[in-house]
Amino acid sequence: MYATTNPATGELVQTFESLSDEQARAVLDAADRAYSAWSVADLGERADVVWRIGALHRERAAELAALMTQEMGKPLAQGTAEVELAASIYDYYADKGPALLKDELLDIAGKGQAVVRTAPIGPLLGIMPWNFPLYQVARFVAPNLLLGNTVLLKHAQNCPRLALAIEAIVADAGAPRGVFTNVFVTHTQIAEMIASRQLQGVSITGSERAGRIIGALAGGHLKKCVLELGGSDPLIVLPDADIEQAVVAAANGRFWNAGQACTSSKRTIVTADVWDSFVNRFIDEASGWKAGDPTDVQTRLGPLATVQSRADVAEVVEDAVAKGATLHLGGQIPPGDGAYYPATVLSGVTPAMRAYHEEIFGPVAVLYKVASVDDAVRVANDSPFGLGSAVFGADASAAEAVGDRLNVGMVGVNMLVRSSPEMPFGGVKNSGIGRELGRFGLDEFANKKLIRRA
Repeated sequence: MYATTNPATGELVQTFESLSDEQARAVLDAADRAYSAWSVADLGERADVVWRIGALHRERAAELAALMTQEMGKPLAQGTAEVELAASIYDYYADKGPALLKDELLDIAGKGQAVVRTAPIGPLLGIMPWNFPLYQVARFVAPNLLLGNTVLLKHAQNCPRLALAIEAIVADAGAPRGVFTNVFVTHTQIAEMIASRQLQGVSITGSERAGRIIGALAGGHLKKCVLELGGSDPLIVLPDADIEQAVVAAANGRFWNAGQACTSSKRTIVTADVWDSFVNRFIDEASGWKAGDPTDVQTRLGPLATVQSRADVAEVVEDAVAKGATLHLGGQIPPGDGAYYPATVLSGVTPAMRAYHEEIFGPVAVLYKVASVDDAVRVANDSPFGLGSAVFGADASAAEAVGDRLNVGMVGVNMLVRSSPEMPFGGVKNSGIGRELGRFGLDEFANKKLIRRA
């Protein structure tokens, strides 16, 4: 069921019906028809629409941030920042995208010329998550609308009002009917869309489990897919690190958005030389992340998105403590309404515990003490995930060398990995397949068409 339920209060605000099978087929037909005209529309016209989408995000920032707070509990100040990030992605593709789409002249043997043209491929389905419900839509929608693909958006079931607000923005920006359509569809209807002749690709940002299902469906029907899945990002603190800098970054990286981010710093790996000073200071810093009303602009830690999400996090923490992990802070579900969970700090986590291998999608920091830099790299790589990472050390070149040894898609040296429109986003291993943002976001659902001229 698509429904808005306020995670701060538990109040069911509004429900929405899924499309009928007939309606689901009709919207895919409409996207296919719209593609015929949109794919050959003037590139400048498409860029103008993309630019206006970003401008309307800014104009409606207060409304969009409030919807994020109501539907998934994001603190208001963080929601406002997300609106700006999403708008900047539309700006980037409207401004820089046309140049990135220019024909690439090849250096060929023999006479004549050869170019590679980046062309659209057709209607796409985007399956988007609730944790960054504007930003993650933007990084899929912006490059593909500019390229000339048409988009069906299947948003998370707990943020339907925000999905409708995005659809209204794209329509008000001047996108022709069928170019972008929100769809409240069932799992069965998703499978039917992927199997259809019209749909040419599917992108999902979500859990590893969901990615396996969508990847199998796409592969079975020879459809291009991009899978942006989970992460259990390591943050390594080297012996020469600036402890205060590393502590603040590790806390921000773990507790921002209530820890509900694939690139959250879920595993902080600290060398023995600085363990005591780091842990004591980190617990103090984590104690300052107090859960509160997400509509208060001073609140940094809001509720989790759902009560079930909180239960899932609590189970992993309880498993670790029962098997011998040390609980330094938090770890108890508070009384009262809402899906609140406190900032929590664990150490002494071993491979026998769920917390060692699983992605904890909540405000739980797991600290690891290691004897050496080699041990830090070993622990960092001992994960099924490989999305982002961070390495802190006074010798930046040495820290970067450590980052080069990590099996991940992104490394931050003395900084967290933060999204920026011009830089690629994505990972390896169970963190997914493909890249988004920058020029890479234009290439995933593109026909790299060779044209040879005599």
